[in-house]
Amino acid sequence: MKKKFITLDLTLAAMFVALMAIGANITSFAPFMKIGEVPITLQTFFAVLAGLILGPRLGAVAMTVYAFVGLAGMPVFARFGSGLSTIVSPTFGFILSFILTAFIAGIIVEKHRSFSSFIIASLAGLAANYLFGTNWMYFAMKTWAGAPDVFSYGIAWGWMAFPLVKDIIICVFAGVFAHRLEKSLLSKGSFKHLKRTV
Repeated sequence: MKKKFITLDLTLAAMFVALMAIGANITSFAPFMKIGEVPITLQTFFAVLAGLILGPRLGAVAMTVYAFVGLAGMPVFARFGSGLSTIVSPTFGFILSFILTAFIAGIIVEKHRSFSSFIIASLAGLAANYLFGTNWMYFAMKTWAGAPDVFSYGIAWGWMAFPLVKDIIICVFAGVFAHRLEKSLLSKGSFKHLKRTV
């Protein structure tokens, strides 16, 4: 039987919403960190970390809240973007993919909490992020975003090559960090329930 979320759960979920907003807007301070239509951010890192630390349910909830907060008008998306108009952006698929990213990362480590499981979960979450987000971007560019005829599926993935290298590195770091946290803070006191309820 799954337990209900408690105040600590909701507080941690809110913290990850804030971390996603911070990670999304690093490009505002470094505008050169952009490949094609895709800004290089730390959102994938925090989405993976949400799944690893909060678990599949609460991690996905946190990412869903993040998406709705942005759609409601709070400037939490990349380059302080927000609003319903974001839905037609070619990169909106990445925002949706964070929900899947957190869920997949969390579900993998839900029962298998070894070091290797955390790394595998991080990379699996990253794979979901890129597969969903890049395919959405390609579809958007070819249908309503007005991409030139020469824009191809290969070009779409080519745009993602550079940020992928960065995201692989930081997602491995997320796995290492979450596992170390698991063996210290999350194994003590009021944080213990996170390993059982999410």
